[in-house]
Amino acid sequence: MILLDTNVLIHASDPRSKYCRWARRMIADGVAGDGAAVNAVGVAEVCVGDAKPHTVADRIRSWGVTVLDVPAAACEVCARAYQAYRKRRKSESGKEAPAVPLPDFFIGAHAEIMGWTLVTGDEDRFRKYFPAVPLKTP
Repeated sequence: MILLDTNVLIHASDPRSKYCRWARRMIADGVAGDGAAVNAVGVAEVCVGDAKPHTVADRIRSWGVTVLDVPAAACEVCARAYQAYRKRRKSESGKEAPAVPLPDFFIGAHAEIMGWTLVTGDEDRFRKYFPAVPLKTP
């Protein structure tokens, strides 16, 4: 199983994206292989920018992608990684990060606890905070 980051779904949906072909290939390869999934956090992120948010999950499923809940076991991993992010952000920029974890941290933690490869266009954040997670990037 591969886990898809939100940006992969967005790129695949936008023919103008320079990563559209790559994202569509990653999804197709995942579906044809051991499976491709997105979690509820990714679906919610896509819904925010979609004109028809009530259709997003069904549209993603129509691609053969499984929509999953975030496992409770990911909470501790998510919190640990986000605490490191907040500390680094404060020390490097002097700026506070939001108190609530950003969506990428739930997605990265989910991939980590499941031992799955994460497909993403956002390599830097995942490499820093989830170094054990294998990545597929453009």
